Amino acid sequence: MATAQISQVQAMDEKLESLKLNDGMATPSEASTSKSASIAPQRPAIENDLSASGIATKPLKHPLEVSVPPTPAPLTPEQTKAYGTLLATVSVWTVVPETSARNSPTSPLTDTERMWLTRECLLRYLRATKWSPTEASTRLISTLTWRREFGVYKTTPEDVSIENESGKQVLFGYDFAGRPCLYLNPAKQNTKTSQRQIQHLVTSLENAIALMPPGVENWVLLINYAKSSNSTTPSIATGRQVSGIFQNHYPERLGKALMINLPWFVWGFFKVITPILDPLTRPKLAFNEDLRKHVPPAQLINTHGGDIEFEYNHDVYWPTLNELAAQRRQEYEERWIRGGKRIGESEMYLKGGNGKSLAETEEAEKREGETGQKFDGEAAQKVDEEAIQKVERRD
Repeated sequence: MATAQISQVQAMDEKLESLKLNDGMATPSEASTSKSASIAPQRPAIENDLSASGIATKPLKHPLEVSVPPTPAPLTPEQTKAYGTLLATVSVWTVVPETSARNSPTSPLTDTERMWLTRECLLRYLRATKWSPTEASTRLISTLTWRREFGVYKTTPEDVSIENESGKQVLFGYDFAGRPCLYLNPAKQNTKTSQRQIQHLVTSLENAIALMPPGVENWVLLINYAKSSNSTTPSIATGRQVSGIFQNHYPERLGKALMINLPWFVWGFFKVITPILDPLTRPKLAFNEDLRKHVPPAQLINTHGGDIEFEYNHDVYWPTLNELAAQRRQEYEERWIRGGKRIGESEMYLKGGNGKSLAETEEAEKREGETGQKFDGEAAQKVDEEAIQKVERRD
């Protein structure tokens, strides 16, 4: 990548970071006492999510005010250079292999796939590859191919509905960092081992991503092994497949995996599976901890130590969850279109936070370059409004 391009990307990165900070994101020292302005407007813990009996039956739409995502550390010059190199590489992609088979035919990169290639997505793959643009590029192509081959965009809620009829996977509430919580209940396993089970899990992960508020990139898994048995616990083969999907195609997405009520045979399972886990993943596993230290009790289900009584009714919960996720995806896509359909777009902007789009950031840089001063969009708008009012008063 040319030096001029790298300098431009570095300036862009600095501008994005400053815009985020100026828009009210909490600093590390403030995170414990103030709410990040990047999160969407807050709602009461269970607003419109209780049945007439006072029992929760639907997913929660928003985190509480006490749930504050940490402010990301600014990129170093070396990291900025790596990002610029990767962005330049990805920006010229036009085709992707249709399958992982050798010499697979290719087809054009779709708008949906371009939208997936956000700034934060590229950074996640860079962090997962220790900031190697070459390796990150290879892994991004691998994931794009896998998403096609696995059918991530083709699998519908109806395709996997039967898998969740028992309520074995439930998206409900957010932890103290604003990360959506996915409850996994092995004892409620209701189907035999199949590829559809994996598709169901991937559907849950994609829904968790859709429900992430601005400034949040991770989910939390709450796995309760109470009443589980050897027959309901995933096999070693399934565990390896799921582990591969997490590590290869959802890097840097796992915030925490909190497991409770582990029986002896599950300990044996983890003894086998842990060595194949990424070294960065292992510290994210926690066993038999007090979940109230991780999730606000007001958004934690009572079977896991929280204050919320939750009752799973598939006919109520499943359509509500998928309609909410579909609505969030539609809003996300509409913002991406308004922003100019850019690869490397900001997820803060796409999620409806206070971050600016790439186009807005570039326009601000252009004005700053022309005037030699930082462009203040709000101040400019205020000047415009005052001018209009003066004209109206004259008229």
